[in-house]
Amino acid sequence: MKYIRTNSLKRLFSLKRRSLEEVASPPSVCCNVEEGNEGLKNVEAIELSPRPTWKCFSFEEISDATNGFSSENLVGKGGYAEVYRGVLKGNEEIAVKRITKTVTDERKEKEFLNEIGTIGHVCHPNVLSLVGCCIDNGLYLIFHFSSRGSVASLLHDESLPPMDWKTRYKIAIGTGRGLHYLHKGCQRRIIHRDIKSTNILLTVDFEPQISDFGLAKWLPSQWTHHSIAPIEGTFGHLAPEYYMHGIVDEKTDVFAFGVILLELISGKKPVDGSHQSLHGWAKPILNQGEIDQLVDPRLRGVYDVTQLKRLAFAGSLCIRASPTWRPTMSEVLEVMELEGEIDEERWKMPDEEEEHDEFWGFEDLEYEFDSSFSVSPHDSISTRSR
Repeated sequence: MKYIRTNSLKRLFSLKRRSLEEVASPPSVCCNVEEGNEGLKNVEAIELSPRPTWKCFSFEEISDATNGFSSENLVGKGGYAEVYRGVLKGNEEIAVKRITKTVTDERKEKEFLNEIGTIGHVCHPNVLSLVGCCIDNGLYLIFHFSSRGSVASLLHDESLPPMDWKTRYKIAIGTGRGLHYLHKGCQRRIIHRDIKSTNILLTVDFEPQISDFGLAKWLPSQWTHHSIAPIEGTFGHLAPEYYMHGIVDEKTDVFAFGVILLELISGKKPVDGSHQSLHGWAKPILNQGEIDQLVDPRLRGVYDVTQLKRLAFAGSLCIRASPTWRPTMSEVLEVMELEGEIDEERWKMPDEEEEHDEFWGFEDLEYEFDSSFSVSPHDSISTRSR
């Protein structure tokens, strides 16, 4: 199949819009996308849910909501998208993600179809839900507006008070539950591929919601992994097997989640000014068992020791170099949430595996740029609050 042009997209969604206007619920449309060097191809529309929760908006609706995409409403900007705050009739706040015109048609449509195809049918308190889309005068995705912005924006903004431990722990547990849902609870398994603190948004009561599914992949139930090229993601979060070989599975997201746990504990960014990765800095401290050295000094010692031990141990398991010895998200949640002592012996690696893990210097390789690797172009849906 050749590239899908905008007119094809309009035909694809025209039936859905007419049905919505007639107050009928058509099937949710998702797309199975196969990537290649030539871009988007082999897009197959399939039915997954008889009652979609999202709708097609007209350009006039989202233009009015964002005051004509006023610069004053711009809340986020990335390589391929701009995000605007808007207010619908009825005072519902929304975030409108506009794919920028500078991107080629093939790239725009691939990103658009990929994101709507994955997030369009998810339903979980810790995953950002899709409100709708628009294909008039461009490509737009509409979400609920996250007034508090992203985890990164609150955690690392030096002008704000330090995030308290209770909130950090809540974010860790909620994000873990959201990932577990994507891996196990969806009708089709979703591998996010770009889990990071800028892609985790916060509701008014600080409930985390995983966002930005532009790099997400479906993993068929009969598959153990998926090989992907080119490799895309964010330096500091890439699992070694993905970075080195393009292998993607549930453990890819688990590794990135481990980085988020360390980020919440330490308050440090995933990559510092000297290009040292957070997991590279934290691993020897974790191995020595001196987890108090990981804790953000801005907390001034105000944290739950038991919760700290659980998050730190879970983080140490998640960032293991070999995916074989990493836990699944089900097991990560078990470590973080279950009461009682942690069964550390259950997770002890053989001596030879520990040595391999110690000398695996993949964190340094992440900064040897070449043309086959790219940094994620995606920003969070809301990088700053209004």
